[in-house]
Amino acid sequence: MDRELNYGIVGGVMVPHPPLIIPEVGRGGEKVIEETTRAYEEAADLIAELKPDTIVLSSPHSILYNDYFHISPGSRAYGSMARFGAPQVRAEVEYDSEFVEALEKAAQKNSLHAGTKGERDPQLDHGTMVPLYFILKKYTDFRLVRIGLSGFDLETHFRLGKVIADTAFRNVRRTVFVASGDLSHKLKEDGPYGFDPMGPVYDERIMEVMGTAAFDELLDFNEDFLEQAAECGHRSFVMMAGALDGCSLKTRCLSHQDVTGVGYGICTYKVREE
Repeated sequence: MDRELNYGIVGGVMVPHPPLIIPEVGRGGEKVIEETTRAYEEAADLIAELKPDTIVLSSPHSILYNDYFHISPGSRAYGSMARFGAPQVRAEVEYDSEFVEALEKAAQKNSLHAGTKGERDPQLDHGTMVPLYFILKKYTDFRLVRIGLSGFDLETHFRLGKVIADTAFRNVRRTVFVASGDLSHKLKEDGPYGFDPMGPVYDERIMEVMGTAAFDELLDFNEDFLEQAAECGHRSFVMMAGALDGCSLKTRCLSHQDVTGVGYGICTYKVREE
């Protein structure tokens, strides 16, 4: 019988962030990705089951710098889907400021450029709002840590993930990592970004890697390949991989869809105590 950890990183989810998936935005169009919606509900169910004190969420659409990981500062944050025609879809979250402070210090100790400086817009981005839309329907007793990606290489994102896991353990936080990110944006000729043959290649490979938790292979993806495939979530997935590194995992690959020309993949990871 599997035993769960009491604190530290207890799980993770890989999820996309299509605004279309929210009915108030999609206005019926969300029906084309019903499979993704069902998988998202399952991922949110796992988070509720794990009952985290803290959710660490990495978003490609949070504040991004080439040479710095931005961690959202402050005690609270608000967001809405007004940019997508649905201002009534709102979220308010409390940040885990103690975790953030500890993470800043740990990053500095590990020679990683990460912190709360340079906030340009405190509002929650849609890469955060879409996951929260599903999570908050199932579970609300958590505080959030929101982290942007950077122009640093994949290994540096992986290293930050390891520091996040260590911070969760040292600060006695039951923590779930939510890696927000879409896959290739070039899967169909009639999609919003057109087609590139490397798009489907990326989606097939990333789903195999994430679906089997072969996280070390994430670092083997060539930067030129990633650019040609026009993905947006790879560094997010790498950061989560660092946080889950060395853990015994119960892994589930829940869904992959490409019907809109953009890839949406969902996998879940439950940490087991060996």
